[in-house]
Amino acid sequence: MGAPLEARWHRSLNEFPEAAFDRLTAPHALPFYRWHWLEALESSGSIVPDQGWQPCHLGLWRGEELLAVAPLYLKGHSYGEFVFDQAFADLAGRMGLRYYPKLLGMSPVSPVLGYRFFIDPTLDAAAITQALMEQIDGFCRRNGVLSCNFLYADPAWRPLAEAAGCAVWLNQQSLWTNPGHGGFDDYLALFNANQRRNIRRERQSVLQAGLQVTPLAGEAIPQALLPRMHRFYEDHCRRWGFWGSKYLTEAFFDQAATHLRQYLVLFSAHPAGGDPAQPLAMSLCVREGQRLWGRYWGSDLEQENLHFEVCYYSPIDWAIREGIVSFDPGAGGRHKRRRGFVARPHASLHRWYDRRFDAVVRDWLPRANAALQDEIAAANADLPFAGGQVPLMLPDPCV
Repeated sequence: MGAPLEARWHRSLNEFPEAAFDRLTAPHALPFYRWHWLEALESSGSIVPDQGWQPCHLGLWRGEELLAVAPLYLKGHSYGEFVFDQAFADLAGRMGLRYYPKLLGMSPVSPVLGYRFFIDPTLDAAAITQALMEQIDGFCRRNGVLSCNFLYADPAWRPLAEAAGCAVWLNQQSLWTNPGHGGFDDYLALFNANQRRNIRRERQSVLQAGLQVTPLAGEAIPQALLPRMHRFYEDHCRRWGFWGSKYLTEAFFDQAATHLRQYLVLFSAHPAGGDPAQPLAMSLCVREGQRLWGRYWGSDLEQENLHFEVCYYSPIDWAIREGIVSFDPGAGGRHKRRRGFVARPHASLHRWYDRRFDAVVRDWLPRANAALQDEIAAANADLPFAGGQVPLMLPDPCV
């Protein structure tokens, strides 16, 4: 008989062996849950207690063998989540309850579908999910934590979490999927005539400004471009002031240049015929396999339509050539809708440890989820596709 299973809490990713951690997360093809990504967030000073994120990861071990892991954080605020629970915080206050700190499961500051407990495939996933939930429940009750929240849940894991007692709250994301386009013209053909003209006009305005966009992927990315990307990101956040959502330090981008470059794609806007390593604007995307995620952008120019070109059109053009199946452009939606990103629901999963609070929210959730579904249907009905019909969208591998 082998050693018994033991649950342990961890204050740092460094307490997990890299190879053992990635053995569990790698099958799910999510760069945002690779050891180097999460560790870089912590060691760079981006996701640390001083910024309101206390790493509080749960591991399941047999001796020194890691068999399951739940990346978790104690949060002192709700920033960097992009699932807006301020109404929950307000309700807690009116009920005389302390809402923060809360326990949170997600890849920090990355609104990316796919959170789950990462479990050795030889184990019973339902039983391990239930066992880890019981560990989490005990931790929260012992420490007076009101809630545990798993954001952007992997749809394949959601039934296990629901069976273990989690409540479901629906929010929405944007997603472009590729039905097998042969080129950018196939993408344009999905739209009505007016929107096709609009997209062509927007792209042409960037060319007429003397700019071109060059994609640089993986090892083709010059080392110096990641620090430059950080400056674009920092400047862009600064323009929004308090609402700028600046979370990542320059050290995170430095570490990305060393350890994460294989997942990165930069879209460099530079003078036509010039050096892509001397960008005037740039976006950063993340790719693994047939999936692409848009993350950050910035510009030294106030050029009309440049944002659409660098963040949407050039990535879609590149994604078609690369055989990418899905492109998640990040949080926000309205201006993405008109460029072919369809609204879809995604689930967050929740547990509350005050009976009154739990009863009130669970009573409200069915109405809120139905309203969200109606909102998504209305948004998609207004998309500028040919014939007024939303084209058949392939499922994202995580949907």
